[in-house]
Amino acid sequence: MPHDSSTFHYDSDLIGGSLMVRESRIVAELLLAGVDDAAWKAAILDENRLQKARPATAKRMAQAIRKRLERLPEPFWQVLHEGDDQLATQVAFCAALARNLLLVEFLETVVADAFVTQAECLEPYQWDDFLADRAYRDPAINGWTASSRRKMGQVAFRMLSEVGLIESARSRRLQPLMLRPEVVTLLERHHLIRLLDCLSALGPR
Repeated sequence: MPHDSSTFHYDSDLIGGSLMVRESRIVAELLLAGVDDAAWKAAILDENRLQKARPATAKRMAQAIRKRLERLPEPFWQVLHEGDDQLATQVAFCAALARNLLLVEFLETVVADAFVTQAECLEPYQWDDFLADRAYRDPAINGWTASSRRKMGQVAFRMLSEVGLIESARSRRLQPLMLRPEVVTLLERHHLIRLLDCLSALGPR
């Protein structure tokens, strides 16, 4: 049955992988160079710039990263490509958020609430509860397999660990996000206010 175009759906790529910072720097370089399809294919498949064992993996990963980065203006690509590891990681996180409203809402509700209530750590069940809650907005979530939901949760927690919001994906111990001034400036300059508010709420109190 075709979906009514007016109904709301989460378009998420969390299954596609976590922040992939090293690979994201390479994709950002290609985007900055404005490569055409042939040069893109040559870089990803022929030269194997992402250094993946299988061409299919390289192609899928490059595409996933590109779709994230294309949600952000070009100055973000520049910072991602040239910045230090912490800065590049935060920009890659912004790209993942720009592509995943589901992750933004998880941060705005569950994670922000955990900081307010001074919880020590996040629990895996909180992801499941969050998805159950969001299924009221997008009933399609009810059709997602248990393994897909679990994988998305694992990727979400891995991203939080990579950006430093939790100590590790295993302990899930919360720590405030030290958002870099360069990222704040970029988000303000390009009017990405929801992302800025979302990330600022997770900083030191």
